[in-house]
Amino acid sequence: MKSSLSRALFVSSATVGALLLGAGAASAHVAVSAPDAEQGGYSVLTFRVPTESETASTSSVEVTLPGLNSARTQPIPGWTSTVEKDSADLAVSVTWTADPGAEVGPGQFQEFLLQAGPLPEQETVSFPATQTYTDGKVVEWNEPMAADGSEPELPAPTLTLAAASGDAHGGTPTETAEASEQTSSSDTTARWLGGVGLVLGAVGAGLGIGATIRSRRS
Repeated sequence: MKSSLSRALFVSSATVGALLLGAGAASAHVAVSAPDAEQGGYSVLTFRVPTESETASTSSVEVTLPGLNSARTQPIPGWTSTVEKDSADLAVSVTWTADPGAEVGPGQFQEFLLQAGPLPEQETVSFPATQTYTDGKVVEWNEPMAADGSEPELPAPTLTLAAASGDAHGGTPTETAEASEQTSSSDTTARWLGGVGLVLGAVGAGLGIGATIRSRRS
């Protein structure tokens, strides 16, 4: 009985250990996330970049983009960003570079945010990334998922896109904001005109009542 219990505990411990090791390995990959991303829409993409080296820091990250009309980076203290465009003025890559002393050290990670779109109208989109360390080492995160579904050693950051809901095609973020402001202005004008109409109606009613009272007195 004790022997069986010991073997069960050993197997359980080994299984948990394997799962933890697997989770640790997966979390060490460069990854991209955007829970609200839709096909053909605009979204904020978050690229999470961990430093795997035990002796060097991450000094720059370059991400390849699938030719986007818009790509805007969020400022990060100590880092500069550059968006490269092709001859058609489409964003094809973005590079974040650390100032001296701002690198991502061993055991740390950094998140880089990019507001981009419209995203490709397909189920998944990959963003191959190049991670450079202070010791000169360069890691290319560009391997596609294997046909059998297994994960490669250096997988390219990949995002799953939801089917377009209709809202995602409403134009650029600026156009959407302008449309919202126009709608708000129209609503305000309508409420103001409605209020004026009520006041005028009340004044007219008051005048009518006054005329009736004067007519009866006379």
